[in-house]
Amino acid sequence: MSNKRFQRSNEKRLLAGVCGGISEYFGWDSTIVRVVFVVLTALGFSGVFVYVLAWLIMPAQGEQRSLLEQIIRNFQGKSSQ
Repeated sequence: MSNKRFQRSNEKRLLAGVCGGISEYFGWDSTIVRVVFVVLTALGFSGVFVYVLAWLIMPAQGEQRSLLEQIIRNFQGKSSQ
């Protein structure tokens, strides 16, 4: 069984690596994922919301915790490690 993780990409990164991470996870071309986000944005600005949400929830490649989890842990006064 493969040990795939949903994480932001460092190699296929343009902004935060969300589209690259999604494309690596599903084995798709990253251009297709980016076009989907552009279409979602053009159809009602939901693409920006989904992208920012994914950026907060998906951990960066090589990290254990997402950005949102790190923010919450810092707010609680816990170590981010």
